[in-house]
Amino acid sequence: MNNSDLAQILIRAVEEADSSDRLLDAVQELAAAGIEESVPTLIAALGYNNPGAAVAAVDGLIAIGEVAVPPLLELIDDYNYGARAWAIRALAGIGDVRALDTLFEAAKTDFSLSVRRAAARGLGTLRWHQVPPEKVESVQTQVLEALLLISQDPEWVVRYAAVTSLETLAIAIAVTLPEQASRITNQLQQMLDTDVDLGVRTRVKFAQEKIQPQQHQEQHQEMFPPKIKLQNTEVPEVPHRGGGRR
Repeated sequence: MNNSDLAQILIRAVEEADSSDRLLDAVQELAAAGIEESVPTLIAALGYNNPGAAVAAVDGLIAIGEVAVPPLLELIDDYNYGARAWAIRALAGIGDVRALDTLFEAAKTDFSLSVRRAAARGLGTLRWHQVPPEKVESVQTQVLEALLLISQDPEWVVRYAAVTSLETLAIAIAVTLPEQASRITNQLQQMLDTDVDLGVRTRVKFAQEKIQPQQHQEQHQEMFPPKIKLQNTEVPEVPHRGGGRR
């Protein structure tokens, strides 16, 4: 049985499911198959009143990847809110730069904290190789500005996601925009000093350690200086007691 035949069988199972449990099982099997032909059906599953099926569909779309992006973007404005939220999660997980404007909007303005969190995470998983070389710096600057704003979100889970994305962005721009890296490190330090949530502050410290490994290595060396091995050092002979007496 080829993939096309399998896809048709699995799609039919989704369409003919007559209960929530059967629908969930059918969508999970379709998503696990990872077949490109299943994309329209998986996208349709985002709009079903079945959160479990929606989660499975999102996972399946992420696994299929880039080919799912155009239909998601084409239909996203026509979705009811629930389906649109799931679609944004799928786009965030795929990390395709074609979804950048949608992720910007969702991360900054969506009323659902879970959607803002997903979009914020998506800004940290963008596939930079998809951006034309002459546009990389401009796009990375846009993402930086957005994440600096999102890192001030009133919800801690969104700030947490922003920190995660600031970490990956800092590593990415170390080569392309080194002069902007200090803006990220300054923002992280401010969050470490002022954020009211312990989880966010802990994630900031982890990010700082990933971004500045050399700095932490130097701090470690200051606390625990390396042992210095003396080589070719002449040690003067110490006379025995009374050796110099007459």
